[in-house]
Amino acid sequence: MLRRARYLLSDVGHWLGSHLWRVLGAIVVVAAVAVGGYYAYEELSEDDPSPAAGPQAVIQRVEASDAETEDLGFPAFATRNTTRVAGADPVADAAGVALAAFPSTGGVEGPAAVSLVDAEDWASGIAAASLVAEPVGAPVLLSADEEVPELTSGALGALAPEGSPETDDRQVFRVGSAAAEVDGLRTLDVGGENPAEVAAEVERLRAKLTGSKPGHLVIAPADEPALAMPAAGWAARSGDPVLFAQRDSVPKPTLEALERNEDVPVYVLGPASAISAKTFEEIEKASPGAQRVGAEDPVESAIEFARYSDGTFGWNINDPGHGFVIANADRPADAGAAAALSATGTFGPLLLTDDSAKLPAALRGYLLDLKPGYQDDPTRAVYNHVWLIGDQEAISVPVQAQLDELAELVRVRSGTGSSVLGPPPGTPEPERPDGAGGQQSDQDSQTGP
Repeated sequence: MLRRARYLLSDVGHWLGSHLWRVLGAIVVVAAVAVGGYYAYEELSEDDPSPAAGPQAVIQRVEASDAETEDLGFPAFATRNTTRVAGADPVADAAGVALAAFPSTGGVEGPAAVSLVDAEDWASGIAAASLVAEPVGAPVLLSADEEVPELTSGALGALAPEGSPETDDRQVFRVGSAAAEVDGLRTLDVGGENPAEVAAEVERLRAKLTGSKPGHLVIAPADEPALAMPAAGWAARSGDPVLFAQRDSVPKPTLEALERNEDVPVYVLGPASAISAKTFEEIEKASPGAQRVGAEDPVESAIEFARYSDGTFGWNINDPGHGFVIANADRPADAGAAAALSATGTFGPLLLTDDSAKLPAALRGYLLDLKPGYQDDPTRAVYNHVWLIGDQEAISVPVQAQLDELAELVRVRSGTGSSVLGPPPGTPEPERPDGAGGQQSDQDSQTGP
């Protein structure tokens, strides 16, 4: 049977397309959009003498008119400096991220285990992110309505976790009480009645698997998912467990975890409106020297966390040459789903947008501040790369184009220090006094998004 779906013809798209077709048949997980192109494959029958060959990918070029470009979604999969995992929901995003972060084909082994979390349980997804970090290396997949969706099942089959000493020979960590059961795989339940209990159990599990205390602990707001989301990326990158506190109280499981790790530095993510001064004082009593990081606005709070550094804690992303992951603050389950991208490849913090159709000024300013430049040889420069999480309902194509431009390498004239983008298109050129200086790139007339 011949099945077809539109995909962007790019190197990353080519791999993901062919790999996901092999795994998931005609179901689109990652960015089922294209620019004048198709992927098609012929499914082998059970009687085929060479079943090991698998579905055969065939690329057929189809010309697209300008009128069709919008329908095709260009450039909704990849641009020069961005790659999109374009799931219609967090379930699809998690499957796409797991396959991108762990390309389990061509003789490359997949992860030893995966974490399975309910798609509605964003807090357990964030807590499970610490299990993404080495040596456990378990990406997050999502269940829905107490069932394993076909996308998740297909990704799980492709990843083929086999267990290892680092996972206590478990193939699946079932995190949170609502996560679906998986038949036929060695599974460990990591449950609890609320986010604080689940997070504390994940902290216990990671300590058991690694045989050591964590380097740091992060306490995130249990009642403000958008403010808690950036914790997932750091947990995946560092292995630091995420615990939860409510605005006006510290749950008992969180306090017990702090007592178990009395010498471990603690960082509270979020402003006083999310975790009050009274609650912070309670945390300080259990963990003297606890620090707070974060701002009132989720977009700005994520940026502040990305910039933050205290010894060995924090991303300290204050210069060009990094990866970034961007998700919509209205889809908190995407935090756990995307966590593996912060712990592999270009390693980068999770940043947020609060508007699918408009790039927030704070996010634009941050990326503009980190825009890479070069003076003589672009092949010796450093580069930024941005992963986008979700389809166009989460982050629009125009916003993706703006992010691509912000990440693009630009030539800098000798002696000017760094490249500078101008104001958005249509902004009048400011008048300059005669002889005015300032930083200038070779693209003097270049403007930002």
